[in-house]
Amino acid sequence: MAEYDRSSKWLIQNHGAAILRLAGITDIVRWTPLQAELVHPGQLPDGLLEVETASGHGPNLYVIEIATYPERRLTRQLMRDALLVYLNRDVLPEVLALVLRPKGKLRAEAGFAAASAIGWTSLRLKWRIVELWNVNGDVLTDALDPGLVPWVPLAHSDATPEQVLRRCRDIIDRVQGEDQRANLLAVTQVLAALRYNDPGLLKILGGRGTMIESPVLRELEAEWTAKALAEGKAEGKAEAIMDVLRVRFGDLPGQLDAAILGLRDEASLDALVLAAVRSDSLADFRSHIASS
Repeated sequence: MAEYDRSSKWLIQNHGAAILRLAGITDIVRWTPLQAELVHPGQLPDGLLEVETASGHGPNLYVIEIATYPERRLTRQLMRDALLVYLNRDVLPEVLALVLRPKGKLRAEAGFAAASAIGWTSLRLKWRIVELWNVNGDVLTDALDPGLVPWVPLAHSDATPEQVLRRCRDIIDRVQGEDQRANLLAVTQVLAALRYNDPGLLKILGGRGTMIESPVLRELEAEWTAKALAEGKAEGKAEAIMDVLRVRFGDLPGQLDAAILGLRDEASLDALVLAAVRSDSLADFRSHIASS
């Protein structure tokens, strides 16, 4: 079996119970992240958890998919996840999709149904969809659970963005362990950047200083950004690249904005996503544009 790099699964691996809490499961007794690659190599869910609850007969299996937007291909991914787990483990898992940001009038489908050509065979699946922008962010912060904090900036709140991010920072600052605090700050900043493009706001979470140069967080940012880029057209992909650069380096020179927005080849834009995440400076990133 090929080695699978779980670095981009940090939130699910470390705070899977908090993610399930977003879906209303609050009585978790024990939970264990499983090796998702055992489901099927090359077609992996974002996460696979074994969970025992006080009210259930567990342990039960939970598949988690995190989607930046409610794209149509999410339905196929969730269907594949459910069936692959069933075929490999003889258990139909609970399936959860966490959708981070709205996109126009698109909505994630809560199920799938199909029938064979003459009707002898039929298939029907359903799953749980959580649209993060419809979750009450104040309830999440009131819980004082650090594992919920990274999702708060994308949840609904009547508070100002500054108030929201300061609440997040206050909760994270109480976490024991320097590495854990730093990771939570960086991951929260990555998610907050999907909604807020203001470097001044993101400084509340530490700004560039919290974007730790570690494989865990670099791969996490790369994967989520890659999902966002894969879902849009050229202009949307260019905007997403600039968002990442602003999080890492602050305001962008106007010439660099124009150079990125001027790119229309989607293959070139896709190649720039890792460059945006991994470049050591804006000058380093410019060298990648020059070679595109």
